[in-house]
This record gives sequence, C-alpha cells and structure tokens, in this order.
Amino acid sequence: MKPFTGSYRAEDTVFLLKPMQLDMVDVAAKERLIQSGQRHYSEMLAPERAPEPAYLALFEALTERYASRLAAETLALAQYLAAGRPGEITVVSLARAGTPIGALLVRALRHIGRSDAQHYSISIIRDRGIDRNALRYILNKQGREPAGLAFVDGWTAKGVISTELRRSLQQWNAHQPEQLDEALHVVSDIGGVADVAATYDDYAIPSGILNATVSGLTSRSILNAAIGPHDFHGCVFYANFVPHDRSTWFLDRVSSGFASTVPAAVGCDVGKQAERRAAMSRFLDRLHGQYRITDRNFIKPGVAEATRVLLRRVPDLLLLRDPKQPDVEHLRLLAEQKQVAILVDPAMPIQATALIKDLS
Repeated sequence: MKPFTGSYRAEDTVFLLKPMQLDMVDVAAKERLIQSGQRHYSEMLAPERAPEPAYLALFEALTERYASRLAAETLALAQYLAAGRPGEITVVSLARAGTPIGALLVRALRHIGRSDAQHYSISIIRDRGIDRNALRYILNKQGREPAGLAFVDGWTAKGVISTELRRSLQQWNAHQPEQLDEALHVVSDIGGVADVAATYDDYAIPSGILNATVSGLTSRSILNAAIGPHDFHGCVFYANFVPHDRSTWFLDRVSSGFASTVPAAVGCDVGKQAERRAAMSRFLDRLHGQYRITDRNFIKPGVAEATRVLLRRVPDLLLLRDPKQPDVEHLRLLAEQKQVAILVDPAMPIQATALIKDLS
C-alpha cells in the first residue's frame, strides 16, 4: 500500500487509494446493474469526460462568485478544529467530494499557524463502510495522534454518508485501541445531519460541479474483486485529463482569500440543524408520494447531488426552486444536453433536486 497525490501537491493532499486499471461500463448499463442488484455501485465506473468549454466557464464563474465565501467558511472550520485539538491535527477527507475541501482545510490550518496539520483523503462507500486499512496507515504507519483525526466532507444531503461514517467509526471504536472522534465536519449541511457545519445553505460549492478535474484527477473510490484484503480501496487516475486539470488552480484561488477574510464562528447549531433535518424529511416524504418513488436512493437533493446525477447517472427529472439563479445555470445546461425535463418547484427547501430514472 503506497499513498499517492494524484495531481495535487504532496503538502495539500495524500490519497490513501490504490491506483488501478478498470474497464469502464457505460452509464445506462451501470445503472441497470445497480438497480437490478447485480453489482454494487462501488464496483464499476462509467467513463468520465473532460468538461466542455461552456461548462468550464460556468465552473470558473462560480469559483469567482464564491471564492471569498468558501475561504471564510473553510477558515472558520479550521479555527474550530484548532480550538478543539491542541495536539497535531489530521484532516481525513472522504474521497472524493471531500477531497478539495480537505485540501483547502489543511491550507487554512497552516495559515493560522498549525504547521503540524496533514491531510489524507480516504474512501468510504455506502453499505460497505470506511477503508479501515487507510485508517491503520494513518494511525500506525504515519503515527498520527488518534485524538487529532477530523473527518471532513464537502456537504450533506440525506445523511447516507454521515450515517455510514458514524456506523463505521462506532465499529472501529468498539474493537480498536485507538478511539476516533465520530463527528463529521462539512462546509454545507443542507440535510441537518452533520456534527459541525459552516453553513446550512444549499449553494453551488464550485468543487461540487466538476468530477476528476477538480479532485486531483482521481475517480470516485472503487471496491471490487481486484482490491485485496490489505489494499486501500481503489481509484482510477485520469492522466489524460492533465490539460484540463483545475485542482490546484481551485485551491490557489480560494486560499488566496484567507488573509483578507474574517470567518464567523462555526459548530453545531442545534436549532438550525433540527430545522434543516425536519425540512428535508418533509420534502423527501413529499417527493416519494408525489412521484411514487420507492427507492430512497433515486432522490438526490441539493445542487451538488443533482449535479452528480446529471454527470454520472441516468436522470429522470430535474427540479429547480428558481431556474434563474446562477447556482443552477450549469444544471440547466446539463439537463438541456441530456434532454432531461426541468420542473420548477418553488416550495423546495433547497435549490435543486434530481430524480434518477427507474429502469426496472
């Protein structure tokens, strides 16, 4: 097991993932295999494409729009972690949506004087848990202090990954001598399910609208028969995307705002969290009834999750609260390209939701 950095600088990110070759499965075939139960989603990848110029321009515009906000939110999370961890801090991001945020966070920690901070990005997979070999590597091979580990993701939606993280770490803590903090730290907690959040707003975090080209040129994590019992979970490294890579550009653009920003205090706002959780629960219940959806995995709420459906799954419908908002312009472009119907739902508690097509 050897760590690698993808296209990131080593001081920003170390991936505890196993680069591997993988035969790609087209999106429709992958969706049928997942929905039929023949294959788990973590066993397959559909081909990724480099972003087209028009889409890349939207990403860059969103980065300009939100760089200062994201810098302030990241710096606030860094100050929260520094206050609660007097020893060394180890940012453990959940690959790959959490990876750019973890990289920003370790930069923010060093900006406020925590030169001891390190960032590792590791795999967690729905229904299969966290990569325990990666945790052992951090704790045993790297000798990082257990009390300093902080688990980080970009956002929450329905709470699937936050639940998986909590379950995995509870199992770890029940059987391992090193006791780990089970808290999940995120930028945006639109589902009201994280432990620590910088905001509860559903906004277009720019890193959430690209795939590999803002995530160190790595794929999402893989767990199939090619992964041995002592391996890290796998990934594909997209070397052919090097000319399109925006991973370090994105970090540089956002972190350049650290010196001029004044971060607000963050933590767990119990009232806002409960309000968000209740609103999301009511909304999901409404969609299940309104569209007769039987599988909760077919609903992907929030700008970032809706984007992932349109980029990587077989979408059925895109719901927008206000189609004129700049935060959803990229979603309208993707929906037009894929001929996905758009419905306006002004009562949504979030900006966007995508529904996956039921192929059964």
